[in-house]
Amino acid sequence: MVKLQGSVPATIADMRSLGPAPADERFEITVLVRRRAPIAAHPLDAKPAQRRYLTRAEFAAQHGASEADFAAVAAFAQKAGLVVVERRPAARSMVLSGTAGQVAAAFGTAIERVEHAAGISRRRTAPVHLPPELDGIVEGVFGIDDVPIARPHFKFSKDSAQAALQASMPLAAAPTDAQAASGFTGADLAKLYDFPAGLDGSGQCIAIIELGGGYRTNDIKAYFKSLHLAAPSVTAVSVDGGKNSPSLPWSADAEVMLDIEVAGAVAPKAHIAVYFAPNSEQGFVDAIAAAVHDDVHKPSVISISWGAPESDWTEQGLAAMNQAFESAAALGVTVCCAAGDAGSGDQNPDNGTPDGRAHADFPASSPYVLGCGGTRLTADGGTIAAETVWNDDPASSATGGGVSDVFDLPAWQTDAGVPKSVNPGARVGRGVPDVAGNASPATGYRVRVDFMTYTIGGTSAVSPLWAGLVALLNQKLAQPVGWLNPLLYGPLVGSGAMRDITSGDNGGYAAGAGWDACTGWGAPVGTKLLAALEG
Repeated sequence: MVKLQGSVPATIADMRSLGPAPADERFEITVLVRRRAPIAAHPLDAKPAQRRYLTRAEFAAQHGASEADFAAVAAFAQKAGLVVVERRPAARSMVLSGTAGQVAAAFGTAIERVEHAAGISRRRTAPVHLPPELDGIVEGVFGIDDVPIARPHFKFSKDSAQAALQASMPLAAAPTDAQAASGFTGADLAKLYDFPAGLDGSGQCIAIIELGGGYRTNDIKAYFKSLHLAAPSVTAVSVDGGKNSPSLPWSADAEVMLDIEVAGAVAPKAHIAVYFAPNSEQGFVDAIAAAVHDDVHKPSVISISWGAPESDWTEQGLAAMNQAFESAAALGVTVCCAAGDAGSGDQNPDNGTPDGRAHADFPASSPYVLGCGGTRLTADGGTIAAETVWNDDPASSATGGGVSDVFDLPAWQTDAGVPKSVNPGARVGRGVPDVAGNASPATGYRVRVDFMTYTIGGTSAVSPLWAGLVALLNQKLAQPVGWLNPLLYGPLVGSGAMRDITSGDNGGYAAGAGWDACTGWGAPVGTKLLAALEG
């Protein structure tokens, strides 16, 4: 047996072993195989009108899984007593089913049950091993572990947190909407950031990745009625058994509704497809692949408001998701990711003991996504009065950002002035974020969730805000914006498309003129961004 590169199990904070997993426990795993052929390098200076994107059918034929590789995995599965459940050629994945005993024997690993802060999960205690005939064919095996991997990047305002707590007490009077209804809407921010008028996202689909929670259709209708807008069309897509499961406002429901309501307020005529998956490395990998390769809804932009420090992921998980984002770039799909809500450390004390190091949040640190940082914005009379780096508390309520410990400095970021990492070794890697927008819960977004209205912030709000803007741009341009990063660091520099944020810090890094590791190039000036892309 040959060890699968990158499959060393990730460390879980405050974990306690409960012993071996029951041998007869049955579950499904996702086996990721290599691409049929590498993806050609994307021309870094080509504007959208000059780019050549692949259709999803073309991509599957050129870069999906080969029948020979799938046949090799199927033959291995049969020998091991595993059942082939599904083949996903474009995503290069095959879903297998078996018991814990069969899976452990087939992949030369051991499986235990563990207790941790988020509950009880299944976990590998050793790397994955493959038979020689699959060495070089299989690039990842996901689903043996089902430990929650990511966190939603939203924050209740202080008043809203108290209101949510009050609402959870059965003997207390429920708070009224007026008690927690301050803040901006996506439509308000669209005006402040000068998003192009006369566009509504018609003909576009915005994909939203969710690893928990759910939405209530009545809440969506009521919210958009209060904005005097027609409610957007929203479809729930199940991935790996994930479902639209609304429960309580302080759960992931707040994330789901924040994403839908912000994106929908910016681009009300865009179709919104919400991909629900379990919160695990397998669920995240499969949800992203499902959205990227969805030939039914055909999203042109994806919003992701979940993430975790790079150190929390396995190498195979980082690689699989980064490859999926590279696929999105080839298809002309823009991916917007929240940069985190716990400053440059990216380790909220509420989720374990911080290690004292700086961490870039993944997936925002992937070079193929648009990392979205946060600001604190105040307005006066419909105009921006002030905008600084969001840093209400550098440990628990501040924009993420910094320098990747995993991804090298991309060619398009060479001249941006990415600083050395503040970590020992002073590495210069991929700098995060690329752009920013209002995120402080103190100046946050008015969101309706589970029958009540709250004020919510976080970089979770910035990702759908930018996704809505991209949907507007795609509606107007001859073809989609696609991978925006090379344009931001190249042809768009000096165009006035971004409003520089020069004041503040996120703990380890400070803002300054030009790009910085707090707010990237700054906040958007929508009409100028569209004009620059058209020009």
